[in-house]
Amino acid sequence: MVLINLKSVLPGAQSANDGFLYETTTSTPVDELIESLVEIHNARLRSCLIADAVKGLAMYGVMKRPEDVGTDHVRTVEKGDNYVADPSGLRTGNPPDKKMAEILNREVRSLEEYIDKYQARNKVALTLPEIAEKINNVRGAVTMAYPMGLPDWDLAQIALDGSFDKLKGTYLGGSLVEAKNASLWTCNKEFRRGQLVSDRLGSFNEKTKIVAKLTTKGSGPPAREPVVSEAERNAMTAFYFKRQEELKRLAEANEDDYLNSAWADPKGMKKSLQGLGNVKAPGLRF
Repeated sequence: MVLINLKSVLPGAQSANDGFLYETTTSTPVDELIESLVEIHNARLRSCLIADAVKGLAMYGVMKRPEDVGTDHVRTVEKGDNYVADPSGLRTGNPPDKKMAEILNREVRSLEEYIDKYQARNKVALTLPEIAEKINNVRGAVTMAYPMGLPDWDLAQIALDGSFDKLKGTYLGGSLVEAKNASLWTCNKEFRRGQLVSDRLGSFNEKTKIVAKLTTKGSGPPAREPVVSEAERNAMTAFYFKRQEELKRLAEANEDDYLNSAWADPKGMKKSLQGLGNVKAPGLRF
């Protein structure tokens, strides 16, 4: 079984070190592999949109019509028993009752946990049927909370419908990938369409793990990841700044300051051998 760690970035991610694991075989056609990876990539993006929209649904209710968007303090709105004003003015402020909101949030958490980048660290490979099942669970919870259905303009409805054209009109538009326009790369080498995975990895490498990326066809290999991460770069900068300050203080210090240091004491070794190194005169502070 070939294990592919596909690098990608989810919307709102704080780090580019994101992605998911996918299992395949060396006998799999490259076209089929690319299609499967693209489907899971897009399904993860769609899941993020579903999670965000359903969280808003549970907290502030359905979205207003586009022409009615605005804060409630300047508009006359219908206020139900569970009314909570939406600060953004996008939603009606009439969420479902507390019990149904908990069910919605529970199913959303289950979906988010399954597509999380930490699944790759835990060596859990994602599958499209499993993502689809999690999404269906969220859809069922939404149906329970809103048996009459959601309006067509609600972001949760658009995300649950899953229409590629409609999803392109959301903030996911620039991140979604079409399988026919995608290329797969690993180690700066492209998986050629019309070939098998074994043509790139070898037919005897069934236990191989690779890091790969999807790009747009014809755009060339993806950019290399930086050798030093952002956190490491910040730590190095802080260290060098601290070192510079220390050198500056040493340059400004008097020439005889070093005489007060323990290492400059000519009797330091003798005191250490006699166990007198830390003995201080009573009443004195150093």
